Amino acid sequence: MSDQTPLPADELLDIVDEQDRVVGQAARGESYALGLRHRCVFVLARDAEGRIFVHRRTPGKLIFPSRYDMFVGGVVGAGETYDEAALREAGEELGVRGLPAPAPLFRFLYEGPGGSWWSAVYEVRCESPVRPQAEEVAWHAFLSEEELEERLGEWEWVPDGLEAYRRLRAR
Repeated sequence: MSDQTPLPADELLDIVDEQDRVVGQAARGESYALGLRHRCVFVLARDAEGRIFVHRRTPGKLIFPSRYDMFVGGVVGAGETYDEAALREAGEELGVRGLPAPAPLFRFLYEGPGGSWWSAVYEVRCESPVRPQAEEVAWHAFLSEEELEERLGEWEWVPDGLEAYRRLRAR
């Protein structure tokens, strides 16, 4: 069993305080169940034409199942840097090898539905064809910023991604 990849709920995360300092570690499932603050990355992926990758999460996701998101990303594993997690998560979720390193934009402390986590926001240009992970992505498309804006009031979005997008637009 030791050679198997851990299930998402068993993944070990660094637990952090209000200043993003590591104060302990916990399994992902425990972190969500107890509302422990951890770290996440959000990567806005654009295609060669500048359109934004938008997707609907699968129904089996631990948090915000079946909701739409304009970011790919996820939790930062224990001992992993934000930059490492951004590249790993973007490559995994987009299904692209050799993706350029996502450019860091800003960080913020998300506190809202689902819990609290330090969030690092990135952007990456993905000019390769995407093959999103079936376990993560139920539907996807590249939308222009105008198309995305039209959908903001129509679709049910993940609240943390929506907050990250609003902060990005305000910059």
